[in-house]
Amino acid sequence: MCGICGILRNDQDPIDRSLLERMNEAIRHRGPDGDGYYLAPGVGLGIRRLAIIDLVTGNQPIPNEDETIWIIFNGEIFNFPQLRTSLERLGHCFRTKTDTECILHLYEEYGEDCVNHLRGQFAFAVWDQKKESLFIARDRLGQKPLYYASRDGCFYFSSELPSLLIAFSEKPLIDLTAIDLYLSLQYIPEPYTPFSEVYKLPAAHRMVINRGKTDISRYWQLNYEPKHQAPEDELIAELREIVAEAVRIRMISDVPLGAHLSGGIDSSIVVSLMAEASNLPVKTFSVGFDVDEFSEISYAREVAEKYGTDHHEFILTYGNIPKTLEQLVQHFGEPFADPSAIPLFYLSQMTREFVTVALNGDGGDEAFAGYQRYWLDPWANIYCKLPRFITQRLVPKITALLPDKKDTPVGSNLVNGMKRLKDLVEIDRRASILRWGSYFSPEWKSRLWRESITDSAEAYLVKTFESAAAKSYLDRTLSTDINTYLPGDLLLKADRMTMINSLEGRSPFLDHELATWAARLPESYKVKRRVGKYILRKAFVDELPPNVFHRGKQGFSVPVGYWFRDPLSAWAEQILINEENPCHYWFRKETITTLLDEHRNQKENHGKRIYALVMLYLWAKDL
Repeated sequence: MCGICGILRNDQDPIDRSLLERMNEAIRHRGPDGDGYYLAPGVGLGIRRLAIIDLVTGNQPIPNEDETIWIIFNGEIFNFPQLRTSLERLGHCFRTKTDTECILHLYEEYGEDCVNHLRGQFAFAVWDQKKESLFIARDRLGQKPLYYASRDGCFYFSSELPSLLIAFSEKPLIDLTAIDLYLSLQYIPEPYTPFSEVYKLPAAHRMVINRGKTDISRYWQLNYEPKHQAPEDELIAELREIVAEAVRIRMISDVPLGAHLSGGIDSSIVVSLMAEASNLPVKTFSVGFDVDEFSEISYAREVAEKYGTDHHEFILTYGNIPKTLEQLVQHFGEPFADPSAIPLFYLSQMTREFVTVALNGDGGDEAFAGYQRYWLDPWANIYCKLPRFITQRLVPKITALLPDKKDTPVGSNLVNGMKRLKDLVEIDRRASILRWGSYFSPEWKSRLWRESITDSAEAYLVKTFESAAAKSYLDRTLSTDINTYLPGDLLLKADRMTMINSLEGRSPFLDHELATWAARLPESYKVKRRVGKYILRKAFVDELPPNVFHRGKQGFSVPVGYWFRDPLSAWAEQILINEENPCHYWFRKETITTLLDEHRNQKENHGKRIYALVMLYLWAKDL
């Protein structure tokens, strides 16, 4: 893994090398093993390298044979040995043993279509001197990030937003519509950022910048048709082999590797297959909490014991949370309200003490329908057809009387679920994650904003739902999550929390060939009654301890409700009632005060809302 950045001038004047170096230095944590630069009239490329493959000759930027094409690359290409063999047969000469150089020669051979040959996680930039063009691409599912902006006759890009902003003499204007999206989704979705005229290149997209003109196009989309017709036993055999291969090819490394083991089904399957493919005990790493109902660490231990792994654990307490959140906000460079970033940060920090690469179970829920809402949605859609006096009057009055005091993991609190019934009617059925997972409903946001802001989160999700290459409601919902929540939240979090610790994360379930195969499964193999990931569970039932196999989905839940009720209550209030913070001009103070009081007095659990606002205020304080 690495960090990349660059500048392209429309007038072809010399690049300010010191500016490029400052941008590159800001992403040093992504690549502490070295840096590299390429400068020519009108163009400058920078790279920070975390050495994983070809430790000796793999420094970047890398040129082609006649040095007319140069590349900088962040990621890993897992089919590069096969690609290299094919390219050598076509007459290409290699000077390194890296996957990076394979992309370069693929570009020579296939141009912009080179991305179609890549199997892996990537964001890269290719400077083509003859065409005077910059070609940039991002992997299919969005594992590696890329930010960009055009300003004052220059095009800038970087792996991280804080690095990109160094290029600006003053910070760009805040986009309040993006902030409203954040309140709804807990992240700012692609292609938006919190700043006007600063963007994220979406997953599965490529762009060409040539003489001031920018062309962006999508090169891949997950297709859910036609469905597999083979019998169940054949599909199970295929699935086992596809997942095993996705794990095997991600174990290629010239540095030590291990695995993040949560105790859930997906990471447990990955560890079982790593143990099968390795001659040495797999190094596994888990994080737990001092609040027992949130901790999955006992399940992780069962898997570690079953496979004889070299297991390491970390128990997270609230003591260092304020300092940690300040640090995380700086690295995200934008408001981000998924609290599971906290344990992942500490888990990655511990992991990096032992290995440089860690496999994980990301992507299994979106590919195989692991979240509870996937089987709840059909029942919710039926509920929404009931008479309005029931759904909008009677039920809300009843649920408003229910106490919401207990801090519990996602999906385990019946009261919280019942309180969501009101949102089911108000929000479009095509925006599933908004109905079940949003911290701030449209009603809440209307109470929060001082001025009316266009609520675009629902429209954003509905548009994505309607563009899915799928027929059924479930498949379209899965497609929506894979194109929004996965890259915007889960993979953004995974990238930042691993790379802040100079750790490379690899996700077998995000292999695009595995995702393509899984998409074409009939619905009955994804959700059966109240069980998600049906075929995945059945395929690996023998590899999972019984307690792990039979447990429901918990996710990386964090006890923020408990933290903001007692240990961190005063700290949160100090941040949110600060009239010098720019957010003071956006939000009503009385709404935030009510929210804090209700949470402290256990009238309602606002823990996640407080967390989202704290992260927003921490981000905004330096604007």
